[in-house]
Amino acid sequence: MRLNGFAPRLSFEWVDGFLTALAAGPSVPAVEDWLPRMCDDAFDRAFADPADRSQALRALKSRLAVLRDQLDAQELLDGPGDLRLDPLMAEWTDEERARLVADEGLNPEQAAELQTGWVWAEGFVGATTVFEAVWPPPDVVQAGQDDRVDDKSAAVYSSLWRQIDALMLPPDSPPMAAHLAEFYADRPAPSRDDLVVEACFAVQELRLWWLDHAAVPETRRVEKTPGRNDPCPCGSGKKFKKCHGAVAA
Repeated sequence: MRLNGFAPRLSFEWVDGFLTALAAGPSVPAVEDWLPRMCDDAFDRAFADPADRSQALRALKSRLAVLRDQLDAQELLDGPGDLRLDPLMAEWTDEERARLVADEGLNPEQAAELQTGWVWAEGFVGATTVFEAVWPPPDVVQAGQDDRVDDKSAAVYSSLWRQIDALMLPPDSPPMAAHLAEFYADRPAPSRDDLVVEACFAVQELRLWWLDHAAVPETRRVEKTPGRNDPCPCGSGKKFKKCHGAVAA
Protein backbone atom coordinates (compact mmCIF):
# COMPACT_ATOMS: atom_id res chain seq x y z
CA MET A 1 0.00 0.00 0.00
CA ARG A 2 1.61 3.24 -1.17
CA LEU A 3 0.35 5.27 1.78
CA ASN A 4 2.40 3.10 4.13
CA GLY A 5 5.58 4.40 2.52
CA PHE A 6 4.70 7.97 3.52
CA ALA A 7 3.21 7.22 6.96
CA PRO A 8 4.15 3.85 8.53
CA ARG A 9 0.92 3.58 10.53
CA LEU A 10 -1.18 3.66 7.35
CA SER A 11 -1.08 -0.05 6.62
CA PHE A 12 -3.97 -1.63 4.77
CA GLU A 13 -5.42 -3.07 7.99
CA TRP A 14 -5.09 0.18 10.00
CA VAL A 15 -6.91 2.00 7.21
CA ASP A 16 -9.56 -0.73 7.10
CA GLY A 17 -10.11 -0.42 10.83
CA PHE A 18 -10.45 3.35 10.49
CA LEU A 19 -13.00 3.02 7.69
CA THR A 20 -14.91 0.37 9.66
CA ALA A 21 -15.39 2.80 12.54
CA LEU A 22 -16.74 5.39 10.10
CA ALA A 23 -19.20 2.84 8.72
CA ALA A 24 -20.29 1.64 12.16
CA GLY A 25 -20.91 5.02 13.76
CA PRO A 26 -24.10 7.03 13.99
CA SER A 27 -23.24 9.04 10.89
CA VAL A 28 -20.55 8.97 8.21
CA PRO A 29 -18.50 12.16 7.91
CA ALA A 30 -17.88 13.68 4.50
CA VAL A 31 -14.74 12.48 2.74
CA GLU A 32 -13.34 16.01 3.04
CA ASP A 33 -13.45 15.51 6.82
CA TRP A 34 -12.21 11.97 7.25
CA LEU A 35 -9.49 11.76 4.57
CA PRO A 36 -7.16 14.40 6.07
CA ARG A 37 -7.81 13.14 9.60
CA MET A 38 -6.94 9.62 8.54
CA CYS A 39 -3.88 10.45 6.46
CA ASP A 40 -2.71 13.92 7.52
CA ASP A 41 -0.72 15.02 4.45
CA ALA A 42 0.40 11.51 3.47
CA PHE A 43 -2.39 11.08 0.92
CA ASP A 44 -1.46 14.27 -0.92
CA ARG A 45 2.22 13.29 -0.95
CA ALA A 46 1.60 9.71 -2.00
CA PHE A 47 -0.86 10.60 -4.76
CA ALA A 48 0.34 13.91 -6.15
CA ASP A 49 -0.66 12.95 -9.68
CA PRO A 50 -4.36 13.79 -10.22
CA ALA A 51 -5.09 10.50 -11.95
CA ASP A 52 -3.45 8.51 -9.15
CA ARG A 53 -5.28 10.57 -6.55
CA SER A 54 -8.63 9.95 -8.19
CA GLN A 55 -8.02 6.21 -8.39
CA ALA A 56 -6.82 5.95 -4.79
CA LEU A 57 -9.72 7.99 -3.47
CA ARG A 58 -12.14 5.88 -5.48
CA ALA A 59 -10.66 2.73 -3.90
CA LEU A 60 -11.05 4.11 -0.36
CA LYS A 61 -14.62 5.26 -0.98
CA SER A 62 -15.44 1.90 -2.54
CA ARG A 63 -14.14 0.04 0.50
CA LEU A 64 -16.14 2.33 2.79
CA ALA A 65 -19.25 1.58 0.74
CA VAL A 66 -18.61 -2.17 1.13
CA LEU A 67 -18.24 -1.78 4.89
CA ARG A 68 -21.42 0.27 5.10
CA ASP A 69 -23.22 -2.51 3.23
CA GLN A 70 -21.79 -5.16 5.58
CA LEU A 71 -22.98 -3.05 8.51
CA ASP A 72 -26.37 -2.24 7.04
CA ALA A 73 -28.64 -1.87 10.06
CA GLN A 74 -31.67 -3.60 8.56
CA GLU A 75 -29.60 -6.60 7.46
CA LEU A 76 -28.09 -6.85 10.94
CA LEU A 77 -31.56 -6.73 12.51
CA ASP A 78 -32.85 -9.39 10.12
CA GLY A 79 -29.96 -11.75 10.92
CA PRO A 80 -28.73 -11.02 14.45
CA GLY A 81 -26.63 -14.18 14.55
CA ASP A 82 -24.95 -13.62 11.19
CA LEU A 83 -21.38 -12.35 11.02
CA ARG A 84 -21.49 -9.89 8.13
CA LEU A 85 -18.38 -7.82 8.83
CA ASP A 86 -15.39 -9.12 6.87
CA PRO A 87 -12.35 -7.06 7.95
CA LEU A 88 -9.00 -6.88 6.19
CA MET A 89 -6.39 -8.21 8.63
CA ALA A 90 -2.89 -9.61 8.34
CA GLU A 91 -2.56 -13.15 9.71
CA TRP A 92 0.23 -13.66 12.25
CA THR A 93 1.54 -17.01 13.49
CA ASP A 94 3.92 -17.98 16.29
CA GLU A 95 6.41 -19.11 13.67
CA GLU A 96 6.35 -15.74 11.90
CA ARG A 97 6.82 -13.85 15.17
CA ALA A 98 9.73 -16.10 16.17
CA ARG A 99 11.36 -15.53 12.77
CA LEU A 100 11.14 -11.76 13.15
CA VAL A 101 12.71 -11.94 16.61
CA ALA A 102 15.54 -14.11 15.31
CA ASP A 103 16.14 -12.49 11.92
CA GLU A 104 14.89 -8.91 12.21
CA GLY A 105 15.94 -8.08 15.75
CA LEU A 106 12.47 -7.50 17.18
CA ASN A 107 12.30 -7.78 20.94
CA PRO A 108 9.69 -10.06 22.51
CA GLU A 109 7.48 -7.12 23.50
CA GLN A 110 7.35 -5.89 19.92
CA ALA A 111 6.70 -9.39 18.63
CA ALA A 112 3.83 -9.80 21.11
CA GLU A 113 2.02 -6.95 19.36
CA LEU A 114 2.10 -8.80 16.05
CA GLN A 115 -1.30 -10.34 16.60
CA THR A 116 -4.05 -10.75 14.05
CA GLY A 117 -6.42 -7.81 14.38
CA TRP A 118 -4.19 -5.65 16.60
CA VAL A 119 -3.39 -3.03 13.94
CA TRP A 120 -6.96 -3.14 12.62
CA ALA A 121 -8.26 -2.34 16.11
CA GLU A 122 -5.76 0.52 16.39
CA GLY A 123 -7.20 1.97 13.19
CA PHE A 124 -10.75 1.59 14.51
CA VAL A 125 -9.85 3.39 17.73
CA GLY A 126 -7.92 5.99 15.72
CA ALA A 127 -11.09 6.99 13.88
CA THR A 128 -13.14 7.24 17.05
CA THR A 129 -10.43 9.40 18.62
CA VAL A 130 -10.38 12.01 15.85
CA PHE A 131 -14.19 11.97 15.67
CA GLU A 132 -14.83 11.85 19.40
CA ALA A 133 -17.81 14.16 19.10
CA VAL A 134 -19.47 11.46 16.97
CA TRP A 135 -17.85 8.42 18.61
CA PRO A 136 -17.51 9.22 22.34
CA PRO A 137 -15.38 6.84 24.43
CA PRO A 138 -17.11 4.58 26.97
CA ASP A 139 -16.21 6.75 29.95
CA VAL A 140 -18.16 9.60 28.35
CA VAL A 141 -21.24 7.52 27.53
CA GLN A 142 -22.70 7.21 31.01
CA ALA A 143 -26.20 7.15 32.38
CA GLY A 144 -27.43 10.54 33.47
CA GLN A 145 -25.53 12.52 30.85
CA ASP A 146 -28.18 11.85 28.22
CA ASP A 147 -31.80 10.85 28.78
CA ARG A 148 -31.45 8.27 25.98
CA VAL A 149 -28.70 6.40 27.86
CA ASP A 150 -29.60 4.43 30.99
CA ASP A 151 -27.36 2.26 33.15
CA LYS A 152 -28.01 -0.83 31.05
CA SER A 153 -27.31 0.74 27.66
CA ALA A 154 -24.17 2.46 29.00
CA ALA A 155 -22.92 -0.89 30.29
CA VAL A 156 -23.63 -2.53 26.92
CA TYR A 157 -21.68 0.20 25.12
CA SER A 158 -18.69 -0.25 27.41
CA SER A 159 -18.81 -4.04 27.12
CA LEU A 160 -18.83 -3.94 23.33
CA TRP A 161 -15.88 -1.58 23.33
CA ARG A 162 -13.88 -3.94 25.54
CA GLN A 163 -14.32 -6.70 22.98
CA ILE A 164 -12.58 -4.50 20.41
CA ASP A 165 -9.93 -3.29 22.85
CA ALA A 166 -9.08 -6.93 23.60
CA LEU A 167 -7.44 -7.22 20.19
CA MET A 168 -4.79 -4.77 21.42
CA LEU A 169 -3.89 -6.70 24.59
CA PRO A 170 -0.73 -8.87 24.67
CA PRO A 171 -1.80 -12.52 25.00
CA ASP A 172 -0.05 -13.22 28.32
CA SER A 173 -0.60 -9.83 29.94
CA PRO A 174 -2.59 -9.15 33.14
CA PRO A 175 -5.11 -7.01 31.18
CA MET A 176 -5.79 -9.96 28.86
CA ALA A 177 -6.15 -12.28 31.85
CA ALA A 178 -8.71 -9.87 33.31
CA HIS A 179 -10.56 -9.75 30.00
CA LEU A 180 -10.72 -13.55 29.79
CA ALA A 181 -11.93 -13.76 33.39
CA GLU A 182 -14.73 -11.30 32.62
CA PHE A 183 -15.94 -12.67 29.29
CA TYR A 184 -14.83 -16.33 29.28
CA ALA A 185 -15.18 -17.41 32.89
CA ASP A 186 -17.61 -20.21 31.96
CA ARG A 187 -16.20 -20.95 28.53
CA PRO A 188 -12.98 -22.42 27.13
CA ALA A 189 -10.16 -19.94 26.59
CA PRO A 190 -10.60 -18.34 23.16
CA SER A 191 -8.25 -18.65 20.24
CA ARG A 192 -7.07 -15.52 18.45
CA ASP A 193 -9.67 -16.18 15.78
CA ASP A 194 -12.34 -16.31 18.48
CA LEU A 195 -11.30 -12.88 19.77
CA VAL A 196 -11.42 -11.46 16.25
CA VAL A 197 -14.90 -12.88 15.69
CA GLU A 198 -16.11 -11.44 19.01
CA ALA A 199 -14.69 -8.03 18.07
CA CYS A 200 -16.49 -8.14 14.71
CA PHE A 201 -19.77 -9.02 16.38
CA ALA A 202 -19.15 -6.16 18.82
CA VAL A 203 -18.79 -3.74 15.90
CA GLN A 204 -22.08 -4.99 14.47
CA GLU A 205 -23.76 -4.55 17.85
CA LEU A 206 -22.34 -1.04 18.16
CA ARG A 207 -23.85 -0.20 14.79
CA LEU A 208 -27.25 -1.24 16.15
CA TRP A 209 -26.62 0.50 19.49
CA TRP A 210 -26.34 3.78 17.61
CA LEU A 211 -29.79 3.28 16.09
CA ASP A 212 -31.28 3.91 19.53
CA HIS A 213 -28.72 6.37 20.87
CA ALA A 214 -27.61 8.65 18.05
CA ALA A 215 -28.03 12.35 18.71
CA VAL A 216 -31.33 13.74 17.52
CA PRO A 217 -30.80 16.68 15.16
CA GLU A 218 -32.25 19.97 16.30
CA THR A 219 -35.56 20.91 14.75
CA ARG A 220 -35.12 23.70 12.27
CA ARG A 221 -37.54 26.50 12.93
CA VAL A 222 -38.65 28.50 9.90
CA GLU A 223 -40.45 31.75 10.56
CA LYS A 224 -43.77 32.12 8.79
CA THR A 225 -43.54 34.54 5.88
CA PRO A 226 -45.95 37.50 6.25
CA GLY A 227 -48.74 37.88 3.73
CA ARG A 228 -48.17 40.37 0.95
CA ASN A 229 -50.61 42.86 2.47
CA ASP A 230 -49.47 42.33 6.08
CA PRO A 231 -47.29 44.94 7.81
CA CYS A 232 -43.61 44.32 7.19
CA PRO A 233 -42.02 42.82 10.36
CA CYS A 234 -39.07 45.21 10.05
CA GLY A 235 -41.22 47.96 11.58
CA SER A 236 -41.13 50.35 8.63
CA GLY A 237 -44.93 50.72 8.60
CA LYS A 238 -45.09 49.66 4.98
CA LYS A 239 -46.89 46.61 3.66
CA PHE A 240 -44.64 43.55 3.28
CA LYS A 241 -45.08 43.57 -0.52
CA LYS A 242 -43.79 47.15 -0.66
CA CYS A 243 -40.84 46.54 1.68
CA HIS A 244 -38.84 43.38 2.35
CA GLY A 245 -41.31 41.33 0.34
CA ALA A 246 -40.35 43.31 -2.74
CA VAL A 247 -36.64 42.61 -2.03
CA ALA A 248 -37.33 38.88 -1.65
CA ALA A 249 -39.30 38.84 -4.88
